[in-house]
Amino acid sequence: MAEATFDDTLNFAKKFKNYKDFYIKHNDLIFSKLGLGTFNKEPYKEENYVFHYIEGVKEAIRSGINLIDTASNYRYGQSEKEIGIALKELLDEDEIKREELIICSKGGFIQLDYPFPENPYEWIDEKIIKAKLATKDDIELDQHCLTADFIEWSCKKSLENVGIDCFDIYYLHNPEMQILKLGYDKFLKKVESIFKRFEKMVTMGLIKNYGVAVWNGFISEISGENINLEDLVNIAKKVGGENHHFKYIQTPFNIGKTSIYILPTQKVNGEECTLLQAAHRLKIGVISSSSLLQMNLFKKSFKPETGYLLDSKMVLENDIQLALQFVRSTPGIISSLFASKAPIHIKKNLEITKIKATPRANYDLMYRV
Repeated sequence: MAEATFDDTLNFAKKFKNYKDFYIKHNDLIFSKLGLGTFNKEPYKEENYVFHYIEGVKEAIRSGINLIDTASNYRYGQSEKEIGIALKELLDEDEIKREELIICSKGGFIQLDYPFPENPYEWIDEKIIKAKLATKDDIELDQHCLTADFIEWSCKKSLENVGIDCFDIYYLHNPEMQILKLGYDKFLKKVESIFKRFEKMVTMGLIKNYGVAVWNGFISEISGENINLEDLVNIAKKVGGENHHFKYIQTPFNIGKTSIYILPTQKVNGEECTLLQAAHRLKIGVISSSSLLQMNLFKKSFKPETGYLLDSKMVLENDIQLALQFVRSTPGIISSLFASKAPIHIKKNLEITKIKATPRANYDLMYRV
């Protein structure tokens, strides 16, 4: 079973000696501080299928990124399949080893297929309900499902798409979508059944560790979707013991969306704290997503003082690089994801790896600018 290892991820990092502090050790793996995401919004739009991520994935790896993130529903499975093509080409040319890369996917959304089924409802009925992976009542908004059987099936399909035997991290994807429908206590019972299956999937060799990836889930008390991280850790201990494999969460964070660093949305041992503080106390690794807020951060230029605090030597050339410098410098975050299709943009973005992260003192001043 091929999976990321400490020695191989370390050897990968050593290929890029000028990258200075661009790598970090966590859970006996070496992560690049930036990871490549493969999400593109509105997957039903035809323009989502006239481009591909193949060359982008290859450029990211060649430029020093070893964290590749996707999900079963991203472009209805096309993103996973394109990662698989890129990995096979690099492996066939002996440019990389599978064990050098940390590969992640997610399950929870109904991924359908591409080309699209003529009748998605018939597809769901045939593939999921008649297959007894879930009932109609388990499916929310015709798109999201929280049953252990569905999640395992989804993971196996994703592994086939990517062409690997094991995901290094496999996330339960946006489970907060079902809190309002289920109520919090019943929601936690659903999570318990899935975490129990995740532990079994570790034993089966399908996944190495698991996590929860959210959009609002850890920071949104107003919407009624907030999840207390300590509750999830307690569930993991219940089903997997002290050596459980719930090791990561993924949550949005960027220069315009800083809640996980500043807002006390969590409680640990009855004490209010931020999500990053809670994760640190509970020994859960944090991967941040949406580093560029789907390019919505750049409708107007950043303030000059923002640029100076992030890059006092004025090396960086544009606001995209500054935004990535912001997230890669955040204390308490292992790695931050950004999505890009064009190899030339990825190469340009990764010019920031040639400078050091912003010092903590300067970083904290950012919140006063």
